Amino acid sequence: LIPMVYTGYQSVTDPEVQQKFEASWGVDLDPDPGLTVVEIMSEVLEGRIKAMYMMGENPFLSDPNINKVKKCLAAMDFLAVQDIFITETAAYADVILPGSSFPEKNGTYTNTDSRVQLARKAIESPGQVRVDWHIIADLATRMGYPMPYESEEQIWQEIVSLTPVFGGITYERLAHEGLPWPCPEPDHPGVPIRFTEDFPRGKAKFSPAEYAPAQELPDETYPLVLNTGRVLQHWHTGTMTRRAKALDAIAPEALLEMTPEDMEELGIAPDEYV
Repeated sequence: LIPMVYTGYQSVTDPEVQQKFEASWGVDLDPDPGLTVVEIMSEVLEGRIKAMYMMGENPFLSDPNINKVKKCLAAMDFLAVQDIFITETAAYADVILPGSSFPEKNGTYTNTDSRVQLARKAIESPGQVRVDWHIIADLATRMGYPMPYESEEQIWQEIVSLTPVFGGITYERLAHEGLPWPCPEPDHPGVPIRFTEDFPRGKAKFSPAEYAPAQELPDETYPLVLNTGRVLQHWHTGTMTRRAKALDAIAPEALLEMTPEDMEELGIAPDEYV
């Protein structure tokens, strides 16, 4: 989901990489990097992006500048949202596609310490909910690009065939234990810790940065700086964690932390609403 690379950090600007994916998918691919999430929102306001298909994302709360995001969501000609709950973003959607939560589907997870794990379906989905890749494949097929996949494993095999760092990771191996990537060969154990001696490029590359102050600095009218952060109990926008009774009981509301000196000057007491 990074707009300048394909799977396994393969650059979209590399002609060999581009040709490999074009041959597999049977389409011409753009050699230029795509847009980041923040850039996409700006392009909507400029009128260059008219429609969007969002999956499991809630930019209404997660993106900077909520007022700008609201304008973007309202400005699009068409917005489709695929999610497991009606989020603040989904309220703006023309179409809501009911996706599946993690215990309702099979597949693999690649977590942030680079370990690939196999997940097995544990419960049936409620109502009209569908497995996410079924929705995507059906949409692609209706729009003229057939995706005749028959299983999650077949999709994983395609990923492996195009991604050298996953080359040795199979469902058969994952059935016994998770595997860290890079894992290029079927008998490779995977690399749990990378860059223990040096980096692929040799020494690290440093880039000098010129100091630039924030665009908005404290003044007499607005004397404080608000910095947003996270709490242990809630993940991202709280779409799922705020529906967990135990987590919501521990942290039911947003919390503001201030220095005692600022609180005393403003006449604010601990645990008070501000």
